[in-house]
Amino acid sequence: MRLSFLFTEVADGLRRNLTMTVAMILTTAVSLMMLGGGMLSVRMADKTENFFIGRLEVRFYLDDAVSDTDPDCAAEPCKSLLADLKGTSGVESVQFLNRADALEEAKQLFADQPEMVQYIADSPLPASLRVKMTDADQYQHIYDSFATRQGVRIVANDKEFVDRLVSLFDGLRNAAFGLALVMALAAMLLVLNMVQIAAYTRRTEVGIMRLVGATRWYTQLPFLLEAVAAAFVGSVLAILGLVIARPLVIDRALGPLFDSNVFPRITGDDIAVVALTIAPIGIVFAAVTAYLTLRFYVRE
Repeated sequence: MRLSFLFTEVADGLRRNLTMTVAMILTTAVSLMMLGGGMLSVRMADKTENFFIGRLEVRFYLDDAVSDTDPDCAAEPCKSLLADLKGTSGVESVQFLNRADALEEAKQLFADQPEMVQYIADSPLPASLRVKMTDADQYQHIYDSFATRQGVRIVANDKEFVDRLVSLFDGLRNAAFGLALVMALAAMLLVLNMVQIAAYTRRTEVGIMRLVGATRWYTQLPFLLEAVAAAFVGSVLAILGLVIARPLVIDRALGPLFDSNVFPRITGDDIAVVALTIAPIGIVFAAVTAYLTLRFYVRE
């Protein structure tokens, strides 16, 4: 009987303050979607960094003397450079590519751009030593040790590119979290107002219940559950928004980059992890705000 009365009161309260309830649901949904977007940006930045770090190489391009006369890296200075790199701590593997290998690689890479392939054939690429590291942070040590060695013309790596990508996602994350914070403040004010108005409109019946022995907690529980119910619906809408946004927004915007392995794809598991995080946050946030409102502003 008490449970039935409780749920009836919650339903009546949501219906009486319908416009404010809808406003709270939508505000909660938008703020949680922003929070979810920020969390997806964090996950994508981490996945992108790990994706590229695993493929990160340092490329030692050799000078023309080595490139022209030593196609097998069997003579000095290429031979000792190769051996020293393989023996360096933190180096996982070293691959030597002569000019012919570099041209074949370019033909595969630019298979749909014959003009580029012809240009590379007319302007031969230098031989190179490609070093794969166990830890990208060791780049500076390897660079300092070998950049000035005889036979080395220039050293290149992808770490700066990876750092720029991670910075981009960090910026998107910060923007999403900032908007989520603003929307969370709006949601908090809506919860506060909704609870206060609901308590005011039912002050007479609450007073009667208190006179017949109902505890303060029992009379205030329906108001708290109204806020939780609205936050729950908002959380569900936010999760649906993220699920829909993946194929309609994320995949459409970044699909070609996903397909070409420039970025790792956002998966259903990523959405699920974010959903399982933002839903409890939204519900607990609404419950705590409603409780504090009842505790400090509603004295019945």
